[in-house]
Amino acid sequence: MDKNATLSFTKMQGAGNDFILFDNRVLKLTNEELSALAPSVCNRKFGIGADGVIALQFDDSKEADLVMLYKNPDGSDAGMCGNGARCFALFAVTLGSPKKFTFRVHDKIYNASVRNDTATIAFPLNTGVLEQTVGGEHLLNIYTNTEHVVCPVQEPYLGNEPMLIEHGRALRYHEHFYPLGTNVNFIAGVDKNRLCLQTYERGVENLTLACGTGAIASALGWHHLQQGESGKFQYKVKVKGGTLSVQFSFDDETKQYSNIKLKGPASFVFKGQYYL
Repeated sequence: MDKNATLSFTKMQGAGNDFILFDNRVLKLTNEELSALAPSVCNRKFGIGADGVIALQFDDSKEADLVMLYKNPDGSDAGMCGNGARCFALFAVTLGSPKKFTFRVHDKIYNASVRNDTATIAFPLNTGVLEQTVGGEHLLNIYTNTEHVVCPVQEPYLGNEPMLIEHGRALRYHEHFYPLGTNVNFIAGVDKNRLCLQTYERGVENLTLACGTGAIASALGWHHLQQGESGKFQYKVKVKGGTLSVQFSFDDETKQYSNIKLKGPASFVFKGQYYL
């Protein structure tokens, strides 16, 4: 990478989860260069500021239309970022992509659909809910193409952010989840199909205003806690940055969740040049 260069970027947010996006078809940053760049550009004091960095490029394997390369603010990889994927979908459309397309994250192919400022991402995912006791605490372990645990709490606890950060960090780094660690979701139910959520995100190492894969895990967890029946469902997940919709099917015989979709708003914040 030319150290005298400037990088054209677009800043976007989805329910308050904010990202820096690059058209990597032009920049041609390597995976290693993107990892090295992420901590500086995501820095909110000395950089642009974001919860993650996303690079868009063609899929050389021809398995999908595009590839989404995602990096956490510390430069590490994430299995998947749901809100980032929704921003990625709108970003791709502005670059000429059709409003329905496929994209690859690592070895998994996702379907994106864009309508106005709303993006829906269909996950290639069949998953279940594993009940665990970690450090004396009962929680739900739910894989949503990245690692998540769900902790049911009373609604007032969601407002105690210093405690949530301490609690989330302890679970995120608990030896039970070594070496990858986990994202930690604190949920409080509102009614049968609605819940509130606060997420401590691995890689960000703090609470974020929203987490898409965390919203999926939390919706499935809330269904499980209600001993939900088989069928198709749509849950509303309220986060600090807005409301996300999670659609899914559940089969009581296999105890598996499938046909999982994440839907919600995304918007452009600004464009600019980042001086290396």
